[in-house]
Amino acid sequence: MKYFVNEECIGCGLCEGTCPEAFSMTGEGTAKAVESEVPAEYEAAAAEARDGCPVGAIEEA
Repeated sequence: MKYFVNEECIGCGLCEGTCPEAFSMTGEGTAKAVESEVPAEYEAAAAEARDGCPVGAIEEA
């Protein structure tokens, strides 16, 4: 599964805290998703990060 972070991101860092293997914070203070497929062993954590995003900024690509 691949994800992307849309323009609604408020930079709270919850996604990175939940699944740093799939999400990181940019220098601009917003999150970004890894460009590759999320490895199978991190899929559940990435989905948890998506579902926990307070503004719904994480989408499946």
